[in-house]
Amino acid sequence: MAYLGIDIGGTKVALRVETDAGCAGETTFGWAPRHSAAQDLAQLAEQVAELRAELGTPLDAVGVAMPGTVGPDGRITAWPNRPEWTGLELDASLRALFPGAALGWADDGDLGALAEAQASGCEDLLYIGVGTGIGGGLVLGGTPCPGLGRGSFEIGHVIVELGGARCVCGRQGCLQAIASGPATLRRAAVLCGQDVTFDELRQALRDKKPWALDAIEATSRALAAAVTGVQELVHPVRAVIGGGFADGIPEIVEGVSGQLAELARQGQTPLPVGPAALGGLSSLRGAVALARLIASGKPG
Repeated sequence: MAYLGIDIGGTKVALRVETDAGCAGETTFGWAPRHSAAQDLAQLAEQVAELRAELGTPLDAVGVAMPGTVGPDGRITAWPNRPEWTGLELDASLRALFPGAALGWADDGDLGALAEAQASGCEDLLYIGVGTGIGGGLVLGGTPCPGLGRGSFEIGHVIVELGGARCVCGRQGCLQAIASGPATLRRAAVLCGQDVTFDELRQALRDKKPWALDAIEATSRALAAAVTGVQELVHPVRAVIGGGFADGIPEIVEGVSGQLAELARQGQTPLPVGPAALGGLSSLRGAVALARLIASGKPG
């Protein structure tokens, strides 16, 4: 059996094929200049064809991690990072790329949480992925909550600062607007007085530059506020933070841990938090896990 996982992001796409013997192939590509969903799908089809040619084996099941909001009719209703996809009938569009293979898709944060829970052996786990946006997922009793295909766990759009920065969703103060990679870099630029790249921020943190430490402290505080809210409501056993941006800046996890200790109310133990076991690959591994679920006949 061959299982393909696809993690569709706003700027890049990752693909991983596994067999029962292990990983058979993995690749990543960046989206071409933005024009239309049709051109994006054509680029995806080209990359899949190349991967198939290298493998020389048919795909039995495909799992797709997708960050956009999908309505009850199966059409994408919002995806700020790729607005060209709005209105696209997601299921039909994806199935056209994989004739003969079983296919399913789910929110990238939910799948990231599933993969992290499996990797860590923790059945009650909160996952937050910090990247271009902020995704996340919650696993309770080993099962994604609210359940794959039943809506997504949108922790990135939990309001953590009333009247705060405007989010791409149109509201103010969403976690994503304050703690995502781009939001953190924008804040760092204001504090530094000039544009700051990801690598420059990392170096400044190593050098303990005050502006860099302040930028990360604000990100960590917002993340901790969101984690505290989830803890009060559903009591996961632990939290993990991953995503491409956070994976390269370990100071974020350290900062969140310290902020959680300060936010804990009397008699409450702060939720243990650590780096995601799979780093920035949580959603991709979750997509493969979804493909395996589909192949086994379990709902995805």
